[in-house]
Amino acid sequence: MRSARPRLRWIALASLLSMYPAVPSFASADPSFLLSASSNDFATYFPGQLANGYFSTMTAPRGTEGNLAYMVALMDYTRDDFSRPAAIPGWTEIDYSTGNSSAGHFWMNQVALAPAAFQNYRQVLNLHDATLTTRYRYIDHSRATDVSVTTFVSQASPHLAATQLSITPDFDGIVELSFALNTWAPYQPRMPLGKLTGAQMQEAVAAHNMKLEPIAPATSDRAALWYHGDTHVLASQGDATDLTLSLDARAEQGLRMAEAAAISLPEQLKPVDVAFYKSDYRLALNLHIKVAKGQTYTFTKYVAASRENWGGDARDDLELARAARARGFAALLNAHQAAWHTLWQTDVQIDGDPKAQQIVHSDLYYLLSNSTADTAWPIGACAMTPGYAGHAFWDSDSWVFPALLLLHPQRAKSLVMFRDRTLHAAQQRARERGLQGAMYPWEADPEKGSEQTPYFARVLGEREIHVNADIAIAQWQYYLASGDKVWLKEHGWPVIRDVAKFWASRASYSAEKQRYEILHVTSVDEDYNDVPNDTFTNASAAKALNIATTASAIVGDAPDPRWSDIAARMLIPFSKKDGHHLDFDESVPHDMDSWGGSSLPMLSYPSLDFPMTQALRRHDYDYALSPITRSHRDPNSMGLAPTSIAAATLGDAAGASEWFERNITADVIKPPFNVRTETATNNTGYFLTASAGLLQNMVYGFSGLRIDQAGLVEAYAPVLPSSWKSLTLKHVRFRGITYDITIDRDATGKTRLTRTVR
Repeated sequence: MRSARPRLRWIALASLLSMYPAVPSFASADPSFLLSASSNDFATYFPGQLANGYFSTMTAPRGTEGNLAYMVALMDYTRDDFSRPAAIPGWTEIDYSTGNSSAGHFWMNQVALAPAAFQNYRQVLNLHDATLTTRYRYIDHSRATDVSVTTFVSQASPHLAATQLSITPDFDGIVELSFALNTWAPYQPRMPLGKLTGAQMQEAVAAHNMKLEPIAPATSDRAALWYHGDTHVLASQGDATDLTLSLDARAEQGLRMAEAAAISLPEQLKPVDVAFYKSDYRLALNLHIKVAKGQTYTFTKYVAASRENWGGDARDDLELARAARARGFAALLNAHQAAWHTLWQTDVQIDGDPKAQQIVHSDLYYLLSNSTADTAWPIGACAMTPGYAGHAFWDSDSWVFPALLLLHPQRAKSLVMFRDRTLHAAQQRARERGLQGAMYPWEADPEKGSEQTPYFARVLGEREIHVNADIAIAQWQYYLASGDKVWLKEHGWPVIRDVAKFWASRASYSAEKQRYEILHVTSVDEDYNDVPNDTFTNASAAKALNIATTASAIVGDAPDPRWSDIAARMLIPFSKKDGHHLDFDESVPHDMDSWGGSSLPMLSYPSLDFPMTQALRRHDYDYALSPITRSHRDPNSMGLAPTSIAAATLGDAAGASEWFERNITADVIKPPFNVRTETATNNTGYFLTASAGLLQNMVYGFSGLRIDQAGLVEAYAPVLPSSWKSLTLKHVRFRGITYDITIDRDATGKTRLTRTVR
């Protein structure tokens, strides 16, 4: 079993520093923020991600490759398909050739990765600075070049990114560099997944000689389905004198976007020649440079990107890229680092477990990299990647939103504002089904809010309706945490009200049993896709209805009296014989070896926090553990945090610690950059749902804190893993007050929680 802990060889790193020109230093940084790759990782390299919530790039081993990149909610709407993230032109590539004509003309990015060709190799993803730095000695037969590359996507200037290459040749001669924007070919094969049944989908995959299995190291098991969408270049140009590139493009049947690049050369250096190159797949400036042995030459590529409704066109981006070039790399980098350092003032700090601390920092890094403040965009389950086609699930509301709410409330706000922005689409969807209010999609398009569940999974779109309650609960949680009544009235209340109307029209009344039921639903444990009275769904719907009644009084609107009546008489399945809740209606056997095992731990999930006695809570937990632990299915990383949180609500520190430990030692964390996957084997990566779950485990689980009308209350006694000295939630914000919250032990060894107002 491969260790999930990245390799940090400090002595080796320190010995390499003197070989290279000045670039962002990582030798003195806190090791919990440093993720490192060596040449041992070449065969198993799982790419990391650089992003600022607006646009991104994947990483690659050389640091100079042209990599797939994405932009927030820029979607491809190919006919007969579901919407999917359109890959924007790759902007990172700076290729290099030593000009060694005696050995043939080789471009470095095309040379096979091997320790013999890339010596003294080290790549570091610095989470604190959000930079990727790569260093090695490139051997091209008789010619050697020391290479250093630094890349980042600006957190301070969200339209900008930069990559800087320094070369120190061990020879005299003429070398070639190519600065490119990669214009990807349309993805093939495109299948009509918007209308294929499950059997037809599998036939189509097989007919294209593909499989629904992962290919090591980083291909998802659903790569045949979750591929990127297309962006078509409409116009492009390059200027060999100004050293600039630019393009306008459009996502397939979607929004326009643009990119531009401005190149800077070393001072006093005049290229032998510069040529502008253009093809269907590449826009580039190719330069021949005369170099001297032992001298360092530094080149920088400044990139600007935008999309419709966020920025301008290619001409505007070209102005931004030129301005960044005039400002200089150091100034752009310093502003970017300062912005990230400000973000890291809010932190989750562990004293006593370096491995856990590093994984917490990487999970938080990926969440921050893929979120935006003060917008109305959601976060896809797999970040800005094609995983789950970039759609917004309940993951955005019940997993990511609560994790950000106390740590970064303005980023959390963007997620609830997305539901407000797309309320009209949800209202229309309810009307189409003869229902009232708003019926939000199971898989929402992040731009339009429309339903985008694949046809072969359409049962989820119609029946996994707990998402509606999840959305209303998130709206209410934001109000409780912010105390903003104006926001509640203008934005949160319309969503909460229309979700309540939906539940009132969707619930069924049983006159015989004098109760309300919700029939034909997909359980949270999705293998059960047509059950009556899923417990999590019914409990969540009841809470959403009660929230609507309470919120109506605050905004001065009249509640529907049915809301409280339905909530009070909603069936919550329960076994009187065994004294615990059931996963769903007792008429349905709970006998599958399902990926979820049991959804009962979700009743203790912080946003729902279903009230019950401690004795009942213990019975539920014990009952749920049996199917979870005996399952032969590949464990899903979503389930680990809820189980730990459920144990914490019992005061069971050992159980909470055990399930937390599984979440940081399992093979769902891929080296070298701690990319979290949905399961250990499916390689569905950048799985922010589970990253957020881990953070909720600490922000709410170990702390015992819950958000309600009374405030940030200590609903449960805090717990702490036995090996930890303390856990500190630094710079938590609640109703305009900033706290440090520390969980540690007093002189008697009793776990305690203290708050300090900053």
